[in-house]
Amino acid sequence: MEWLERIARIRRRTRGGERDPDKALLLLYAFGLLNRQGFQTLRFREIEEPFSQLLSEFGPPKPVNAGNPFHNLTGDGLWEVLTAAGGASPGPDGRALRAHDAVGRLAPVFAKELLADVGLFAQVVRVLLDIHFEPSLHSDLCAGVGLLPEVSETGAIAPYVEGNLPRAQRDPMMRQKVLVAYDCRCAFCGFEGWIGNSVVGLEAARLKWWAFDGQDDMSNCLCLCTLHRRLLDKGVLGLTHRGVITVSRHFVGTTETAKLLVEALSGRQAARPLGGFPPPEARNIDWHTRQVFRGPARITRSDPSVTNL
Repeated sequence: MEWLERIARIRRRTRGGERDPDKALLLLYAFGLLNRQGFQTLRFREIEEPFSQLLSEFGPPKPVNAGNPFHNLTGDGLWEVLTAAGGASPGPDGRALRAHDAVGRLAPVFAKELLADVGLFAQVVRVLLDIHFEPSLHSDLCAGVGLLPEVSETGAIAPYVEGNLPRAQRDPMMRQKVLVAYDCRCAFCGFEGWIGNSVVGLEAARLKWWAFDGQDDMSNCLCLCTLHRRLLDKGVLGLTHRGVITVSRHFVGTTETAKLLVEALSGRQAARPLGGFPPPEARNIDWHTRQVFRGPARITRSDPSVTNL
């Protein structure tokens, strides 16, 4: 339980709803190597580029500095950094870490216990995923760091540290409520699908993530098809206060299908819920725009203001 508590404390240091998953991503990166290659040191100059790519893909939309988590994680009792001369970490500056040929590694006792206990390994990974990322990103993250996707599907974790569990249980009926509110259609593209009496391919998508106090209620949720829900969580798609769909300029799609399903959404009005159901609130839209959407948005004639996002 000690390791789970230390993992949870990393999340506790994130304040004001700001996403800061850099340490969690470094740990997941190290876990992937531990799982595939066993206990070893990670030379900063060798992992800086692939780890920076991981930060860019799964971190918030801001400049990345791989040196920050590489150095700062040493204060959590889970990670050690040494220079080629055997000294302590020279700090978070990437140039200094490269100049001193710094290497990092999981704390040996921590790594030993993870390798000896498959259940603990799975729990630690699941805790990191649950308290830093939306569930739709878990399998992609595991694939990105070289962990089997089954790890992200481990069953519920018992309470591991006071104050770090969600405020309440997730609403098991949320998807059904969202489907009713949006007449079983994707708010972005209008997709609907059925097999027998079951709706397929539609999900309840949160704007503000559950891990950051995003509630399971209509003020924070949209009905989206599986594709557009994943693109919303990856920051490809966003929303303005006026309900206009935004598409990141960083998105690249060369096929006609990509243009039709993604690029053509830019400037389109998202469907509103049926009468009696509230639309997404501005505060939740703002959080997604700041913490997830990969701005700037593509230029759109129907709502020029989105170019400022």
